[in-house]
Amino acid sequence: MAVTTPAELREHIALAIQVELSTIPVYLYAMYSIEDQESEAALLIRSVVVEEMLHAALATNLLLAVGGTPTYSSPASLPRYPGFLAHHTPPLELRLEPCSQELIESLFLVIEKPELHETLPDGDDYRTLGQFYHALEIALSDLDDSHDLFGAPRLDAQMTDPSFYTPVAYDAPGSGGLVAVTDLASAHEAIHIIVHQGEGVSEDKWADPAHQELTHYAKFLRLADGTAPIGHVAPATINPTVAGLPEEVRPVADLFNA
Repeated sequence: MAVTTPAELREHIALAIQVELSTIPVYLYAMYSIEDQESEAALLIRSVVVEEMLHAALATNLLLAVGGTPTYSSPASLPRYPGFLAHHTPPLELRLEPCSQELIESLFLVIEKPELHETLPDGDDYRTLGQFYHALEIALSDLDDSHDLFGAPRLDAQMTDPSFYTPVAYDAPGSGGLVAVTDLASAHEAIHIIVHQGEGVSEDKWADPAHQELTHYAKFLRLADGTAPIGHVAPATINPTVAGLPEEVRPVADLFNA
């Protein structure tokens, strides 16, 4: 994705937020379908979801720092399922369905697949999230040389209070938390956290220097290979919609969506 102006940079960061948010319902739906919510499988997925929320917050801080305005409730920013992961190549369909090894292998591992070689995307599409964020890092560095990117970082709007994020089981404090983005160094720090916690770097399976937390990709591998058994799952509807529910339960679904 070619990023040559601050406006294009803000569009790129807004897309990063959209990508992070679009994975959360997919992971949550699979997690809640597992009957034993205290199983390693359920807790591993939960640990990924919590960090995806952190990543959305970090990307939002980055957008605010370079003069952008995040939008979470506009029709264009709301994910719909089935749908496609924005600008991923080849096209990757996101879907809500009960947890299974097939779902982990065909979708979750593809979303979190590491980028083994730091190459730039060809055009507007990317093969991995690591490639996507690598392009963003380069764009930040290039534009910071010629523009006052962080002249008004809007710290009053950024999510920086450490009490807003607490690692859960299978996450570790050393892998990173909320960052106040005020300059190029802190912008790179935020991206570093997103990439290392998610797919990781190259073949490194650890998200933190002390090797106490696996990357999202490595966590999902434990479910895919049966190391963390999924166990019984509820026969939940695939890609449910409010319109497809009985009339008496639709208000509850609307409340949940809100």
